Amino acid sequence: MRKWLPLLTVCLGTFMLLIDVTIVNVALPSMVVDLHASFGALQWVVDAYALALAALVLGAGSVADIAGHRRAYIGGLALFALSSLMCGLSPNPGVLVAARAVQGVGAAAMFATNFPLLNASYAGRDRGTAYGVWGAVAGASSAIGPIVGGVLTQYVSWRWIFFVNLPVSAIAIVLAVVVLTDSRSPRRVPVDVPGIVAFSASAASVTYALIRANDDGWSNPGVWLLLAAAVVLLAVFVALEARSKHPMFDLALLRNRRFVGVLVAGLLMTFAAFSAFTYTSIWLQSVIRMTPLQSGLTGIPLSITAFFASALLGRFLHERRADLVLGTGLALIGLGGLVGALMVHGPAHWPQLVAGFAIIGIGVGISTPMLGSVSMSLVPVERTGMAAGAVNTTRQLGYAFGIAALGSVFVARAEHELSGQGVAAHSKVAHAIAGGQAPGVLGATPAPARPALDSAVHTAGVAGVQATFLVAGVVGILAAVLVVILMRPAKPATATPAEESPPPERPDLPLPAEASERAEETERATTPEQAEERATVESGS
Repeated sequence: MRKWLPLLTVCLGTFMLLIDVTIVNVALPSMVVDLHASFGALQWVVDAYALALAALVLGAGSVADIAGHRRAYIGGLALFALSSLMCGLSPNPGVLVAARAVQGVGAAAMFATNFPLLNASYAGRDRGTAYGVWGAVAGASSAIGPIVGGVLTQYVSWRWIFFVNLPVSAIAIVLAVVVLTDSRSPRRVPVDVPGIVAFSASAASVTYALIRANDDGWSNPGVWLLLAAAVVLLAVFVALEARSKHPMFDLALLRNRRFVGVLVAGLLMTFAAFSAFTYTSIWLQSVIRMTPLQSGLTGIPLSITAFFASALLGRFLHERRADLVLGTGLALIGLGGLVGALMVHGPAHWPQLVAGFAIIGIGVGISTPMLGSVSMSLVPVERTGMAAGAVNTTRQLGYAFGIAALGSVFVARAEHELSGQGVAAHSKVAHAIAGGQAPGVLGATPAPARPALDSAVHTAGVAGVQATFLVAGVVGILAAVLVVILMRPAKPATATPAEESPPPERPDLPLPAEASERAEETERATTPEQAEERATVESGS
């Protein structure tokens, strides 16, 4: 039993940092009343955390490779706990938003070190089991957030969505000190500060641009200025890394199509799997008039199927071809989106979401553990924090981009429906529905016209949710095809008879049995394809 304590330690941190992405959403109305702030101002309680997490996770992974993964994880836990305490004690919106940003910094350090710590603690079939359980926790966390947030807000106080992190963090820190180990000693090389600053600024710019696009629309000039700034900063980052002796991100990895495939999978998986959930929650609460807790409970099918698919299949999928496993998972996510689009129509209600969410959950449960496992196998052990940071950065950016893109899809489809029914100011009403303000629009409408507008709002809301599922489903299917193409194993070259003879024995090339033992000792790749790809990367870096 003791051998699974490192897994428990890592999963506690993962659960906290991912659940805090969504746990706040259902508590915002209570925060508005308690802190005497506008809903728009408190939206930054959500955005500040997401912004810091997306911008800093790659830099945190690079620093962890130098300082040590265990040390970085413990530091992240401590910072996360202290900032959670400040969130719960916040007397005004400004302090709360600032504390959430600091909480995102701690979460970035934790997120960037999850994979390296699992790799250092387990090998072989145990490693597959560990990644499976980790994937189960990660896949279920985001959907569980609204449920936990709804229960605490409704029956205790919104402040307890932050206070609950304190005992969990304390347990995780004690366990981390006692049971976690690093796979290697900290590196004595300088931190690539210019690279970290340039990439973090670029990631922050693009994330903020996507947040603005979701709130203000893609026609806002500020959105395009932020996107342009992100491109310029990314170019600066690439130039810095190309010249750095100790870069935070090894650009040679981008020549490895399998690693690029992992990044694409992380980006498009969160887009296809989780972004539509934001708009189903808004629809259920503001149009169908469900409570936050009831709305959160609709995500249970996704959480349950993701948990059991990952926990039960993870140990067996670990040794299968990564391209087929990830492709299958993404295809199931896409299929779930298409099923959701097919089921949600007419007088739809929450039961029409169950089938689509359940299928998406299976896809998430299959894909998530493989993302971590294969990304670790493609890099040298001293680069595992950087690789984990890169994969988790794409995951966060995919979620932010998905919310912005699907928000535009929702509004466009709802606007089309409202226009067809002759609703005046249909664009304004469509944006209000997408922003969860449908009750306010109906309340401001004269009583005689209210029933007709209410019917139109219901029709528009269903159409918007259906469109988001459709787009997410198509993205999932296309992602599956793209990932299979990028990650397919290279075909072996046709050998001549001379080439087929065994090479002369060399002391630096171990025999098969010795190679197997060394693979176990170093706790790295477990498949021939992964070992071949790692050798390619190491020779290029």
